Amino acid sequence: MKKRISDVKGHGKGNDSVQKAREVSEEDLAAMGRVAMIQALIPLGLMAVEEELAAEVERLAGKRYAHTGSTIKRWGSNRGSVFLGDQRVSVKVPRVRDAVAGREVGLNSYQALRDPGVIDNAVLGRVLNGISARKYEKVAMMVPETFGIKKSSVSRRFVKAARNKLGELLERDLSGHDIVAVFIDGKSFAENSMILALGVTMEGDKVVLGFIESATENHKVVRDFINGLVDRGLRTDNEILFVIDGSKGIRKGIKEVLGDKAVIQRCQWHKRENVVSYLELRSQPVFRRKLQAAYEQETYEKAKRRLSSIERELKLVNESAASSLMEGLEETLTLHRLGMFKKLGTSFKTTNCIENLNRQLGIYTGRVSHWRNSDQRRRWVATALLEIEPAMRKVKGYKYMMVLRSAMRRMSATAEKKSHAA
Repeated sequence: MKKRISDVKGHGKGNDSVQKAREVSEEDLAAMGRVAMIQALIPLGLMAVEEELAAEVERLAGKRYAHTGSTIKRWGSNRGSVFLGDQRVSVKVPRVRDAVAGREVGLNSYQALRDPGVIDNAVLGRVLNGISARKYEKVAMMVPETFGIKKSSVSRRFVKAARNKLGELLERDLSGHDIVAVFIDGKSFAENSMILALGVTMEGDKVVLGFIESATENHKVVRDFINGLVDRGLRTDNEILFVIDGSKGIRKGIKEVLGDKAVIQRCQWHKRENVVSYLELRSQPVFRRKLQAAYEQETYEKAKRRLSSIERELKLVNESAASSLMEGLEETLTLHRLGMFKKLGTSFKTTNCIENLNRQLGIYTGRVSHWRNSDQRRRWVATALLEIEPAMRKVKGYKYMMVLRSAMRRMSATAEKKSHAA
């Protein structure tokens, strides 16, 4: 039996990612997802339970009468009970036995169905992973009340579980993470935005630090956001590399809180695209390649020399493009100045890490066609981020995190000496 997973659109900044409709088998669906559907959303009741138990027996012992060579054998059945919604229901439970070990083997699906507490997070996961809000409400209302579920109870449980996720994300203690770098960027939701912060630990792990809702990337909002992270335990005794897209509001908010402890790396991709946007279309590919080649130079001196040459060329073509290149140029070369571009350029020269997070977030939140209020937006964003976070990979070059910290410390010390000398 196969289920069709409908088109899912995810909206990342600058690009839309589209997950095409595809066919997946029942075995590809997570066991807990199937359990949740049986418990709360599929009004087939006992038939669905028995089918799920029989499917697990077949996975363990093979098809009936087939000679698979497995040591696991069918062993009759017993009466048992499971929860459908809030009500315990009697079922016939098939048994299997390990003939070599001489002991019964328990069925995971049966144990899961015996737990009424699984419904909250399991239903939440199903809603996030393929059921639109509108369809979810419709199916929830179809569940027979004879199973102990009222029309609105599943919806209430989803809201409750999502609100718990919101609190878990925005209140969790950050003091246990040794954060070396932070990516900050905004994600649009119709007329509103969420400003997100993604941290990178000394071990190279990515940690969602939090988010704040704002209509714009205003420096006061960012300042309050950073202060909130500090209040929750973000360590500020060492320098932190902040990778941003060039937003002046984000930069100013960071600096107002952390001062010289914040080392800013502006996204080279955004800088390049901002510069070429001033040029006529036929000139854009040429200068895009030149800028890319300049930024790929391994040392600060070589990169700066090439960029200065490009600035002179741009002045002859478009003065505004030349001015755009020079605005904040040094902060696009921070990794070069630290001597870390060769080791960490892939991970930290652009905001790609948080752009990827935003694209994944869009896969979840893109299913909602209408945001009713701020609470709904915040609940969905928090829940989705906590779903995404465990699967995030370490940053490339994570072995050099200590080297990065030492380089930032040296650069700060040098800047302080120059300041005192002046």
